[in-house]
Amino acid sequence: MLKPIPSTMRERNRYIAFELISGHRFCREDVTKAVWRSSLRFLGERGVSETSLWMMEWDKEKQRGILKVNNRCVDDVRAALALMKEINKIRVIPYVFGVSGTVKKTREKYLS
Repeated sequence: MLKPIPSTMRERNRYIAFELISGHRFCREDVTKAVWRSSLRFLGERGVSETSLWMMEWDKEKQRGILKVNNRCVDDVRAALALMKEINKIRVIPYVFGVSGTVKKTREKYLS
């Protein structure tokens, strides 16, 4: 039987709260693809594999979301987000509210 990984050896995550400023509403799928595309362009495949990038939440009405990333790659993912200029040929301005250590605190502090 396999033993669980001790907490001292587990990857530490951070959660990035962000918003897309645009006149158009984007679905979760389009935003996820755009974030991945921008990250791959900026960091390359090896760099993205180190980030553990994952879209946790997306609110289509408010155009806000939460990205989960590895704590060592927060600055890289923020830079990749800043370089995102369009989704489906529609101009967007990504805005990062902040970074937190838990999803709950991210929601409370930045998205409520």
